[in-house]
Amino acid sequence: MVRKKKGKKKRKKKLLQKLYTLLLFLLLTAAGLFVAGKVFTVEKVVVSGNKHYSDHVISELVLNDEYSWNTLYVYFKYRFQEPEAVPFVDTMEITMKLPNTIKIHVYEKGILGYVYLSSLGQNAYFDKDGIVVETSSKLIEDIPRISGLDIQQVVLYEALPIKEKNVLKNLLTLTRNLKKYKMVPENITYGEDKSYTLDYGNIKVLLGSAKNLNDKVLRMSYILPELGDQNGILHLESWTENTNDVMFEKKE
Repeated sequence: MVRKKKGKKKRKKKLLQKLYTLLLFLLLTAAGLFVAGKVFTVEKVVVSGNKHYSDHVISELVLNDEYSWNTLYVYFKYRFQEPEAVPFVDTMEITMKLPNTIKIHVYEKGILGYVYLSSLGQNAYFDKDGIVVETSSKLIEDIPRISGLDIQQVVLYEALPIKEKNVLKNLLTLTRNLKKYKMVPENITYGEDKSYTLDYGNIKVLLGSAKNLNDKVLRMSYILPELGDQNGILHLESWTENTNDVMFEKKE
């Protein structure tokens, strides 16, 4: 009888210990949830790397459900899933900078220019390799339109369908250099005579053929700012590194 009583006491003691442990776990969990709810609350969103979309739009795209008030939730959510796909954005990196701060770094697609597809009423934007990265009716600032190319259709994530490879190669060289020297025009026209013309408001720049194209762009980067808001044509068709004079044909 004594042994049975001792056994019951031990079992009761173990049961009480388990109950205490469970209660402590529940209390700690509740305390943890309380702290997480109070401390890990989104109070600030820092957005960087974005040009095509405002900070507010990016924030709305990332904090897009009823639990997005919690920084821990947002952080772990995007460890297991990609943010919503957005035109002109390659990807977004979401991190928790502080318990109350979410940081969003936007990696946009590197766009050099676009061609207008009249058959679709859309613009086909291409990158430094001539790959079509986006089609949209949206116009992006500081991205030049390429005119004079016979392109009616494109395939997303494939190269611009230009038969002559040198044409695409030279076009990419030109657009890269224009971006490098911060001399991006509104429009680049590829002529039937294989010449290049750039439009800068009231000023047209005739680059001529692809010969000495890099040097012409460099030379233009020195001259064009000096012309201000004048109206006319800058002739660089025949310019070489041995040429001193460049003609500006002024118009009234």
